Amino acid sequence: MWRRAAVAAGRGLRGMAGRAASPAPPVSPHGLCLHSPERAAAERAPRIYTRTGDSGFSSTFTGERRPKGDRIFEALGATDELSSAIGLAGEFSSEKGHTFVDQLHKVQCMLQDVGSNLATPLSSAREAHRKRTSFSEKPVLELEQWIDSYSEQLPPLRAFILPSGGRSSAALHFSRAVCRRAERCVVPLVQAGEADPNVAKYLNRLSDYLFVLARYAAMKEGKEEKIYIKPEP
Repeated sequence: MWRRAAVAAGRGLRGMAGRAASPAPPVSPHGLCLHSPERAAAERAPRIYTRTGDSGFSSTFTGERRPKGDRIFEALGATDELSSAIGLAGEFSSEKGHTFVDQLHKVQCMLQDVGSNLATPLSSAREAHRKRTSFSEKPVLELEQWIDSYSEQLPPLRAFILPSGGRSSAALHFSRAVCRRAERCVVPLVQAGEADPNVAKYLNRLSDYLFVLARYAAMKEGKEEKIYIKPEP
């Protein structure tokens, strides 16, 4: 599920003025010089597809082969979707010049670490695995600091807020909802002893952060937050 892509860039050949022309190098059927950097780059670049998941199974970091419907991959997928939603919210927020965009990028990086922990089920992890994918409480405490900082600048919450307040705010509310689902996928893994409890804590705190940030974005942009109004019978 988590793929690594290596990008190789070849450098163009530079001619040297004043030297005699040398014989043309051999060329492959595909038009690449057999000794060129371009050919070497093409040979090094891995394919994005592996075909190893065609049978409906995928691998954990510990080397286990599990069905793609396994709750570990369900949690990984929800976390990946969350990062994508935050990325979209970050793009909308960047267009408005919000200074918290760097924080969203850091959150996306932390979600990669969340995924590493989830992909390393503790029931089959060796000590070396655990050291590489452990998840500490430090990111949780950082989110709490961010939440407190933005909360102090917001007007009191007196009604139930509907996802609204402009594109930045609405996208952050959507990210919050996806975060809640990711948390619901992760909690059973933590309760079963397969994932670090700090991962569930981080997602729980992250949804609070996204809620506060959505309100902050709406306030900074001067957008109205729509509130729940009970329909008349």
